[in-house]
Formats: sequence, structure tokens, C-alpha cells
Amino acid sequence: MRKICVYTGGRAEYGLLYWLLKEIQKDKELELKLIVSGSHLDESQGYTINTIEKDGFKIDYKIDILSENKSAVGLTKSMASSLEQLSDVLFTLKPDIGVVLGDRYEILTFAQTCMMLNIPLAHIHGGEATEGVIDDAVRHSVSKMSHIHFPSTELYKNRLIKMGENPKNVFNFGAPGIDNIKKLTLKNKSELFKELNLPIKDNNFLVTYHPVTLYPEKSKEEYTAMFKALLHFKQEFPSTNIIITMPNIEQGTKEITNYINNFLKNNSNVFVFKTLGQTNYLSMVKACTAVIGNSSSGIVEVPFFKKPTINIGERQRGRIGCKSIINCSNNELEILSAIKQTTNKVWLDSLKNETCIYGNGDTSLKIKEMLKKISLKDILYKPFFDC
Repeated sequence: MRKICVYTGGRAEYGLLYWLLKEIQKDKELELKLIVSGSHLDESQGYTINTIEKDGFKIDYKIDILSENKSAVGLTKSMASSLEQLSDVLFTLKPDIGVVLGDRYEILTFAQTCMMLNIPLAHIHGGEATEGVIDDAVRHSVSKMSHIHFPSTELYKNRLIKMGENPKNVFNFGAPGIDNIKKLTLKNKSELFKELNLPIKDNNFLVTYHPVTLYPEKSKEEYTAMFKALLHFKQEFPSTNIIITMPNIEQGTKEITNYINNFLKNNSNVFVFKTLGQTNYLSMVKACTAVIGNSSSGIVEVPFFKKPTINIGERQRGRIGCKSIINCSNNELEILSAIKQTTNKVWLDSLKNETCIYGNGDTSLKIKEMLKKISLKDILYKPFFDC
């Protein structure tokens, strides 16, 4: 039986891993080992480790690495703690393959530990670009420490090969986030709004903004302009809800959180959630007028619903997207114009023929099958592939 160890350090990443975890869990030829860490154990993020347990997964190890210090120094010390604890955990588990998804700083230490302990590593969502954040460096570093790759598009597959990864170990099966859309039973608008105690308005904007870690001064300009534009729109069109999910834990999170709390205090029809959970989040995407901010979900999952995304600033620069995505700088008037465009019926009708570039909703099954059948003979040996 092949032992697969999956690491998750945050709510969004776990949501994308959910169906892969289910696929591994039910396969009699595989043994799932699950390590939970990072913001899953943080109250400000909704203590989402409870969600994982409610979903029926056995957590083999909980690694608490976060402190009150969310500065760059504090997060660096968290990484040091993670590396120390993971070395003991992975030495004990001795998995056949480790699995990580994405580009968050939490996964870097898992990849480093696998590398040092000669554990083959599979990486999901490699080859992408997010030029405004340290995630870019994390993602590419993890890719170079990985032996099996599951990029989400053909472009990203080719980029990994250009980075020297052997094509025989690079598989484009699409993005696992599309699996959630196809497989989860989403709630209708009235059911969702009643559950969340939200009034139903003509316009409902779902907002998620994360720090731009490479450009903290630009980050403040971006989210300030975004919220001012939203407020201006709401003043012009009062039948408007602004529904906000809190940012990830990164350098700059505290400042954004404080701004959001003040925005909530001083304005009506503003609603803030630590986390909505995967089902409610996707149900809200389906129900809302548009998604606004700089989350990767606005680039990957939201277009599947034929819904508009207003992508603010630098964080997601470099990712390929669809016609439904409106890219804006930190200019309030530009953002306001984009918000108004998302209520334009003619433009909205033009999105109906958009095709999803991130897969068909069977990504997790394909990844699981490859993890089960791929030969591990000499896989740790990684000569640079010159294409």
C-alpha cells in the first residue's frame, strides 16, 4: 500500500485539496496521512481545523507554528518552528509521496523537509506567476524541490518544463478548484442569505483582499482605493451589500484587518466573515454580482460561473485569465468604473460563451490515479531537462 502524506496550512488551500483527500481516503491501495498546520490553528482565521475534522478526515499531526507576531520576522520564526517539527513528523511517517498545493509560505518548509529526508514530492499548481507577492518565489522553489507536477493549464506545464522539469513527470489535469464547483451542492441565494443573516439587495459584492507582500506601500493604496470605490458605488446605488472575507495571515494582514473592521463599524450593509467555508464561499460567488479583490479564486474559479471578477493591483499579475476578469490599478475612479461595468447586462451577456481554461472538474481523480501508479524508481534523481 502506497502511503500519501498531504500537508495543508490554510483554509483556501484545504478547500482545493478536499476532493483529492477524499479520493485518496477511499482508495484501498492508498493510505492517507494528513498534516495540518498554519492558519488552520488560528482563531482569527476561524480555527478551520474543526472544519477538516467535521469533513471526516483523520488528522495525523497538528503542527502549531503561529504566534501573535504576524510581522515578517514573526512569520520567519514560524517557518523555523515548522521546519523543526516537520523533520520529526516526516521521519516518523516515512511516506512514499508528499503532496502540497500552491504557493503559501507554510508549504515551503514541508518541501524542504521532504527534500532532506529523500521523500518524493508532488506539487499542485506549479508554474504559475503572481508577481506582486513572495508566493512567486515560494511556488518556484517548491517546484524545483518536487518530483511530480500537476499544473493547472498547458501554459504552466510548459513553463515548468522550461524550468528544467522532466516532461514525463509533468501532468496538466486542470485546477482542483473546479472539482468543488462541479461536485458540491451549492445553496441558492435565498437559502444562503438567510443562513448568513444577510438582506437581499440588488447588488451584492464579494470582497477578498490579501496583502501584497513585495509592495506593502502599494497594498495600502490598493485596498484603500477599492473600499472607497465600493462606498462611492453604494452611496449612488443604496441597494448594495458588501460581503467581506478576511485576508490570509501574511505580512500586512493586521493593517488590512484593522481597516476592514473600521469600514464595518462606519458603514451599513457591510458584512465581514473570518471564513465562509468552501460551500458557502462558492454559493456566494454564484449568488453575487461580482467578486472584487486580489484572490486567486477570482482568476481560477469565479470565471466558471460566468461571473465578473475585479482584480485589484499587483498580487495576481502574471496569471492567465478570462474575459470576465477586469484588471484595475490602485485608482479609485478606475475601480468604480469596473464595478459599474459588472452591472451592465450587455457586457454580462457577452460572458455566457466563455470557456473555462482550468479543467473539467475531474482533476482530483486524475491526480490520485497518477499518485497511485507513477513509478518511484529513481524519481529522486533529477537531471535538469534542457528543452
